[in-house]
Amino acid sequence: MRPEQAYDDCVRITREQARNFAYGIRLLPGPKRNALSAVYAFARRIDDIGDGDLSREVKLKGLETARADLRAMEAGTTDTDDPVLIALADAARRFELPLDAFDELIDGCRADVLGVGYPTFTSLERYCRCVAGSVGRLSLAVFGSPDRDRYEPIADDLGVALQLTNILRDVVEDLDNGRVYLPADELKRFGCTLERDDSGAFVDDADDLAALLEFQAVRAQEWYERGLALLDVLDRRSRACCAAMAGIYHRLLTRMALRPDLVLRGRTSLPSWEKALVAGMALAGGTP
Repeated sequence: MRPEQAYDDCVRITREQARNFAYGIRLLPGPKRNALSAVYAFARRIDDIGDGDLSREVKLKGLETARADLRAMEAGTTDTDDPVLIALADAARRFELPLDAFDELIDGCRADVLGVGYPTFTSLERYCRCVAGSVGRLSLAVFGSPDRDRYEPIADDLGVALQLTNILRDVVEDLDNGRVYLPADELKRFGCTLERDDSGAFVDDADDLAALLEFQAVRAQEWYERGLALLDVLDRRSRACCAAMAGIYHRLLTRMALRPDLVLRGRTSLPSWEKALVAGMALAGGTP
């Protein structure tokens, strides 16, 4: 399979499965759009392994297979008809992708599979840097910057901001899957347990829950303020892509901050027209 054909598969995967990121990725010129789609497609593969219905042992084995694919790619020994791997290998060569960032993503997904908890925000931040900051650094490699070493930490911060938004958005869904990402010491500080009664209602005091969620939203906003400084060093189309992706999540965070009760009802999302509006504003040079 030629790289061009492989990229077509990755672009399709991105459009079908990256409901938020696709709005930004499509704003990139062809070569960068293809490369970032390849990054997303492989990252999605890793996530799907961790989130699937298979046993813990099968998931862990699948994650290590993905890691082995990375090592083969770095060594130049990849021999496969897998379109995602073909496209990613080509993107890695063209854009000097930091493939070790995928190792961090795999480590983060291993933590999910193993059911790791987060006693403090420091431990949660480390997880966020693994599963989202890593993608931020890979994206920066595709975008290009005058000094990658200098701006990678900022891309990392923006990734953390997006992941904190995800965690807030998915509180109920994660609970249903037996996962709690909010730091244990902060749950205790706000007097919350996130336990529910037989009807599914939270047993915690509504005001305590609202205060906890508002605190999480304020902190995520602080990470956005640091991470969005990345926009200042990107070219126009890369800036538009980054602004659109971050803008959709930032607007989602704002909605949840204003209505924390929405978080407790289930997964919050933006309508398609609003996502398209954010992408249009980003292309016009707007800031999230």
